[in-house]
Order: sequence, then C-alpha cells, then structure tokens
Amino acid sequence: MIKGIVMCLAVLILFNKAQAQNYDESKVPAYTLPEVLASADGTVVDNKAAWEKKRRPEVLRLFENNVYGQMPQGYDSIAFTLTNDVVNAMDGQAHLKEVTITVWRKNKSADINLVLFVPTKPQKPVPAFLLINNRDKSNTDPSRTTKSAFWPAEMVIDSGYAVAAFHVSDAAPDNKDTYQEGALQLYPEQEGADNGTKAIGAWAWAASRVMDYFQEDKDIDARRVAVVGHSRGGKAALWAGAQDQRFAMVYSNCSGNTGAALSRRRFGETVKVINDQFPHWFADNYKKYNENEAALPVDQHMLLSLIAPRPVYVTSATEDLWADPKGSYLSLLHAQKAYKLYRRHSALTPEPPAVNSPIINSYLGYHNREGAHDLTKYDWANFIQFANYHASGQH
Repeated sequence: MIKGIVMCLAVLILFNKAQAQNYDESKVPAYTLPEVLASADGTVVDNKAAWEKKRRPEVLRLFENNVYGQMPQGYDSIAFTLTNDVVNAMDGQAHLKEVTITVWRKNKSADINLVLFVPTKPQKPVPAFLLINNRDKSNTDPSRTTKSAFWPAEMVIDSGYAVAAFHVSDAAPDNKDTYQEGALQLYPEQEGADNGTKAIGAWAWAASRVMDYFQEDKDIDARRVAVVGHSRGGKAALWAGAQDQRFAMVYSNCSGNTGAALSRRRFGETVKVINDQFPHWFADNYKKYNENEAALPVDQHMLLSLIAPRPVYVTSATEDLWADPKGSYLSLLHAQKAYKLYRRHSALTPEPPAVNSPIINSYLGYHNREGAHDLTKYDWANFIQFANYHASGQH
C-alpha cells in the first residue's frame, strides 16, 4: 500500500509540473532570436561560400559547446556482420538484412544492430529511410510478427524505398544512470567534460555509423538516405543531420524542446524541465540556460539552418502542446534565411498551415496533424510524398 501511495504521489508531482507549464500564447515572453547569418565578429554572411566557410562552422560549434556536446570523433576500425539474411521477406516483396555494426576504439568495442528491408523489385540501388527508434524494439520487429504504425515497413517498401532502424539503447541506454554503457564507453574523455556528449549525441553518432554501412551496401543509394526520428529520436535526427551532411534529408516528428521548437518561447516543455527530467540527454553546459534561455547563443532555428540546403521536414500534433507546434513551425520560418543562400524554394506561409494540410512541395516541409504525441502512418505517408517530390526533380 505504501508503495502504491508513493507511486501516486510521484505521478501527481509530474502532473502538477506539467500543469505549471505555459500553454497560453499571451503568456509567451518577448524574445529576440539570435541572427542565423550574423557571425561572431558582427559581419553578416550573404552567400553560401561565406556560410559554409565561416558562419556554419561557428553555429555548429555553438551547439556542440552549449547544447548537445562535442560529437565523438574517430575510431580505430568498423566492421559490418550480416547476422540474418532473408531474401523473400514480406511475402517476397523485400530482402531482410540484419546487420551488426561493430566499432572499435582503444581496445573497446560497441555494437549497433541494424534492421534493414530493401524492396526486391528495383534492379538498382534504392534510397532509404533510417529510423532512430526510441520506442520498444517490437516497433521495428524484423520478423513482422508485430507490425507497428510507428515504423510501417510494408508501406515504405511498397513505395519503393528501403526502410531501416536501430534502437537507441545500442548507442546509449535512455537512463540517467546507465547512458554511458553503450557507444560512449569508446570515448571516456566525454564523461565529465562540460561540453561532453551524452545520450542524444550518442544516438546521432550511431546514425552516422549506420550511414557508414549504407555506403558499403550495394543495394542502397547512399546519396539518398533520410534520417527520421520521433520525440527524443527527432532531436537526435536533427542533430545527426546537422553534423553529418551525408544524410540527404531529415525528418523530425514531434521533437519539441531542443528539437525543432524555439527554446525562447517558453511554451510547453522548457530548457529547465527537459534538463531536470533528462539530465543524461545534453551537455552539462546546457544546464546553465535553465530559466535563462535568453542567454543561449543559439536557438533551434539555427539547428534547422545547419541542414541547408538539404530538405528538412518537421511535424507537430494538435494534442501535443508540450512539444510546441507553433514554435516548431517558427523555427522553420526563421531557417529560411540559410536556404535562401542556396536559392532553395520554400512554400512556407507566414502563419502555420491548417491542421492536416501538409506543406510538401518545398525544401522546408511541415504538417500539424490531428492527434497525440506519436509517429503514425499519416506522418509516414507525408514523409514518402516529401521524398517523392524531391526525387522527381520538379522543385
């Protein structure tokens, strides 16, 4: 009985904390966003060469040092082991490959287990969607005994794309006490450093190791790989896309605070709340900005800018105010400045589009669907349409 009372109290505390968050637009504080194109020395870049040589590296370092931590660099070797090979999966529609990606550094190793389905019909390398799976592993069941809308592999295969996934626990367990027990064992220098990477950075690092594998798989067109993530996985997908320009496209689903949503808006989840609840996600330096967002040298529109000129697609859900749908859309709007340097078309409107009215024909895509905080077939259907548009050459 005492245990039950304690659990109820814990739930009540969390509920009260959530209730205390702001969901009223009239209470969003006045804020000024850092200028995407204004360099530290005050000069404003006005062309893509200056962006790539000067401002983009600055912005990337600011995120590394203040938010996500330094991305681990280098390893001694990497190996790809095919552990399961089924050429007639999905009733002959797909080729299943389960691959263990083993990375060695300083006599230690870490494994990332990849599930990959490739459509059997195409006779040439195909583009791929890679999901950073932050939900139960059953959502990406290779046997297809369990089929989840979170990862509708059959839908993606039918559309002519390969579909892949790895689980975040391989890279870093999503736990404040054990997050170091995955890939970060290879990089002990990260632990204790104020700008050391933690779980989100480790998940992004793992996505890049999958990209290493895709470059070796003759069935995959490695020039056309999209990274996808939901919620915390969506934060990692954006960071992976910003860090690793080999990803041709980035999809961030309901990623919210320290994902696509502007931190300075203080709407829904805040920097303090996310750091307090998930101290193992971001660099220790990020905690300096708890209830002090105005001091941040960056905001999330700048993270989206780092993906330019590659297509990026952001989603929200009507019942997911915690993840600040409007703030996520505003990030896209403010990221347009970087895309304009490359003359990349944007179909974004000054105000967010109506519910269930996706913006597809654009380098910056968006939708806000009906429903709760989740990754659904509706989301995936729009992801596929967005990829089709950019593959068509119509833009």
